[in-house]
Amino acid sequence: MERITRVSSRAPAVAPTLADVAERAGVSRQTVSNAVNNPDLLRGDTLARVQEAILELGYVPNRAARNLRTRASHLIGLRMSPVQEGTANAAMDRFVHSLVWTSREAGYHVLLFSGEGPDPLEGYDDLMRSTAVDAFVVTDTYLGNPQAAWLRERRAPFVAFGRPWDDDGAKHPWVDVDGAAGTELATTHLLDKGHTRIAWIGWRKDSFIGEDRRAGWSRALRERGHATTGLASRVEDTVWSGREASAVLLDEARPSAFVCASDTLAMGVLHTLAERGLHPGHDIAVVGFDDSQVAQVVHPGLTSVRQPLEEVAIAVVRSLEDLLATPSQVGEGLLLTPTLTVRGSS
Repeated sequence: MERITRVSSRAPAVAPTLADVAERAGVSRQTVSNAVNNPDLLRGDTLARVQEAILELGYVPNRAARNLRTRASHLIGLRMSPVQEGTANAAMDRFVHSLVWTSREAGYHVLLFSGEGPDPLEGYDDLMRSTAVDAFVVTDTYLGNPQAAWLRERRAPFVAFGRPWDDDGAKHPWVDVDGAAGTELATTHLLDKGHTRIAWIGWRKDSFIGEDRRAGWSRALRERGHATTGLASRVEDTVWSGREASAVLLDEARPSAFVCASDTLAMGVLHTLAERGLHPGHDIAVVGFDDSQVAQVVHPGLTSVRQPLEEVAIAVVRSLEDLLATPSQVGEGLLLTPTLTVRGSS
């Protein structure tokens, strides 16, 4: 980064051209073009001479012109769904920011398109027909939406953030976070604190991610010989649902701690505790999932499972680069392990 800054500070007022680089390096314009677009075609000493001239002059290749020749846009399409009201989850914002940054470092930009319509394929077809993007990142495979299968049928390059939950034969590259490992980590943390009756508040049974996260809670309790019967609730992912579910569990199951499938549900638990004059971390322990900004600022701080979204973005971009390489390469699915951020609520 420092080297780029020094070169830029010496760049002339008029942007240098490919011809300027060719003259400085003592080569033809085609040789400069090869150095930028097909460096493998050049001898090592010639390539080094051209690259040195590029650095000295501060030359920036004309990407628009190169796109016309190669039919590459250097754009990655990402469908954004509307924010769900009544939730505290901003994990997707963190992922998108990381994806934009990592893509730019790799020479790509992220093109966001709307996901507000009822049709989950809306926008994909338009972008494919116009060849506006080189590839896609799909983020909501867990909803059972058909994007992955639709894109595969059309041989469109894409990488999924999320496992192909309902398609064991899927061959597309994907990156995901091990939710079960995260909730097992959270539950073990509470067990080590002396809690034995640990309640679970998760999502509806048709949620693949919700059931995966529930499995980690269940596994941790059973490995220590503790019961799970009567300690679980499946609800919608809203603060209000977490509030209602925790009230029922406190009355009927008498848990000393809660593990939740999201920070949204955990916020609902905190509301219930406040209404009853109970103190999180002292009277009842609470752990969420996603380590949202709300978890970081709410009193006394919400212990939460943190997804390694920066690592996810890096892995997604690497998979995209492999897909768009010549020849194209399709890697295996990658499952990353989250961590636990401990705060006052536990």
